[in-house]
Amino acid sequence: MRQHVNPLSKIFQKIEKIPPLKEIFKDPQLPIHIDIGSAGGDFLFDLAIENNNWNYLGIEIREKLVNNAKSRINNQNFRNLYFSFGNVHNIFNDSDFKFIIKNLGSVSIYFPDPWFKKKHHKRRVVQSEFINLLSNFLPKGALLFIKTDVDNLFDYMDFTILNNSNFRKLDDKNFDYSNSFNPKKIKTNREKYVIINQIKILERIYIKI
Repeated sequence: MRQHVNPLSKIFQKIEKIPPLKEIFKDPQLPIHIDIGSAGGDFLFDLAIENNNWNYLGIEIREKLVNNAKSRINNQNFRNLYFSFGNVHNIFNDSDFKFIIKNLGSVSIYFPDPWFKKKHHKRRVVQSEFINLLSNFLPKGALLFIKTDVDNLFDYMDFTILNNSNFRKLDDKNFDYSNSFNPKKIKTNREKYVIINQIKILERIYIKI
């Protein structure tokens, strides 16, 4: 079940400052994968357990979910995983975010809120301004992964991303995941749900050029 949160609401404009990488990761030199809209973090926990070659950062707008995920990190002593709460647009615009850029290997936007009504499309995480922001700080060769089970949302995201000349789509059917943030192709909870219910999954991978 989707839980909609209006990212434009004033109560969701504050952000959490991300600490220096050496304070949150055992090996701060590893490439970083950012998952936007990480919810409770189950997907990233599964990734962090299976892959010690990457550091994972989850960004989630709901502070309670982030606090719960952080408690889980502390209880299980993860050193390649961190969560931060706030509106991702504001986090990426924050000057202190720049220290992450050099290590950034990929970003995922998986099953974001579709905001079906046209008047609510401005609440979608993928906006032209946001993609422009991503294109400005993603290193060349960094990857952007999107995934959804909503046809018109996929078309909207794909059009918006490809409208930026700094991104090119890859052949995701023949993509080699072995060196990616997800070498074992671990699935999100939403992905497991749509597979069980035989709903079509739409996905695409883009490279920063």
